[in-house]
Amino acid sequence: MQLVDNDTFLERLTALFNSSQDSGSIWLTHKRLTHDGDDAHMSSADDEGKEYPCLVRVTDGGETKYSTKVEPEQLARFHAAYGALLKSSMTTLRKRDKKREKQKAEELARRKRRLAEEVVVDGPKRGAGRRKRQRQTKAALKQLEARKRIQEREETRSRTKEGSP
Repeated sequence: MQLVDNDTFLERLTALFNSSQDSGSIWLTHKRLTHDGDDAHMSSADDEGKEYPCLVRVTDGGETKYSTKVEPEQLARFHAAYGALLKSSMTTLRKRDKKREKQKAEELARRKRRLAEEVVVDGPKRGAGRRKRQRQTKAALKQLEARKRIQEREETRSRTKEGSP
């Protein structure tokens, strides 16, 4: 990782955005820099008012890796230039398809409502309406199985979050 000054970093970032415009990814990282070359220490009472520099890194996942150290007094100027560069470089991003997202959300809500409602089995066991009752019974069994699957899935998720296999 090569440490460069702020202006050089912005120039190289512009070149990196231009080179990966058609394909490729760029990873940007921001981090508060607390290590000054001395031994790292835990926070203390005098750290409250202290301002730290910011470390900004960029990589394309390959050989290109740059970073810059932005001092607190230069932060406003750097972020203005950095923000303008990001806005101008990220024009090829796809817009979200909100219509499809809304349809999927509505369908999910509809499924949850249908799962929450009990299927009422009514009608005669024999004679007219028998087939209707059979369909209702089949739907009730299917709903019961779906609830069991969902419950099992939630139990496995909760077990994996707790850390037990």
